[in-house]
Amino acid sequence: MTFTMKHTPKPIHRITVLVLTGFLGSGKTTLLNNLLRQLPRSAVIINEFGATPIDQQLLREHNIPLSTLSGGCLCCEVRDALAPVLKNLRMAWDNAGDHKPFDRIIIETSGVANPEPVLDVLLGQNWLSTRYSLQGVFATLSAVQGSLNLARFPDAHAQIAWADTVVITHTDLADVEQIQLLEKQIKRLSPTAHQVFAVNGQIALDRLMPPVPKFRLLRTEAIADLPDHGFNSMALQIGQPLSWLKLESILTALINTYGENLVRLKGLVFDPEFDHPLLVQGSTGILHPPAHLPARASDDFISRLVFIIAGPVNDLANDVMQQLEISSNITDPLELNHV
Repeated sequence: MTFTMKHTPKPIHRITVLVLTGFLGSGKTTLLNNLLRQLPRSAVIINEFGATPIDQQLLREHNIPLSTLSGGCLCCEVRDALAPVLKNLRMAWDNAGDHKPFDRIIIETSGVANPEPVLDVLLGQNWLSTRYSLQGVFATLSAVQGSLNLARFPDAHAQIAWADTVVITHTDLADVEQIQLLEKQIKRLSPTAHQVFAVNGQIALDRLMPPVPKFRLLRTEAIADLPDHGFNSMALQIGQPLSWLKLESILTALINTYGENLVRLKGLVFDPEFDHPLLVQGSTGILHPPAHLPARASDDFISRLVFIIAGPVNDLANDVMQQLEISSNITDPLELNHV
């Protein structure tokens, strides 16, 4: 009598993936920083709309595997770049033996991205879907600017509609009426989404993570190219030291001039008064106080400013350079990007 031994293949370990989305200036990267303090063994994929990446500088306190996809959105221009990055990370994980480099992956989309194509890549491609497990989609929404953004931009609608958890940020800057209105809008757009509040990105994991959905509806047909978002970005790289006191007044004037159309500004500034860089951030109508980042040996002391505007960007570029009065010392003065 002959016995045949059947070989049972070893189950494939599926790495957890978190997708972090949210409109420009809603606090995605601040929340990501807090997540990484609680989940330090994470790899991160950052998607930035502008050609000059800034968000990675906010993560300089973390020693993590970091991939940056810049120059467009994961839902359109750089959509095809996501799958190769995920495959490379997985192959590195598989080849690492007993010393795995990370336990999970966090994908941060750009502020104008629709997260649906990201989910399509994760769940619709067989090789990836058998090796990764989607933990959830987390969307940040500013209590101050959220209602305005939902009224103006379909992209903000899509981010909330696909979210499993909506993190309402900037509640310390909003009044009760603003918060209550936003809660109703979220309920209308995503009735099953879990709603939580976070100030400065601070939130406990057990409050953030809802149960993993048993079912998630996805398109059965291929996703067509998404329509033009209507946003433009401009990046400046400035090779000489900048005084924050001077820059603050210039940026405040620009915000007041361009109003709701200047939806986001961010930058890394080297002021001779400090031995470390300053992180500059602003969004519609608001310029936040600069944050002090730790110095790095790799710092090149080139200040970088990124502006994202709803509409044409050329007048803004001219205004910025004229007011800084250093146009002859700007390196790669204009990097323009449109989606």
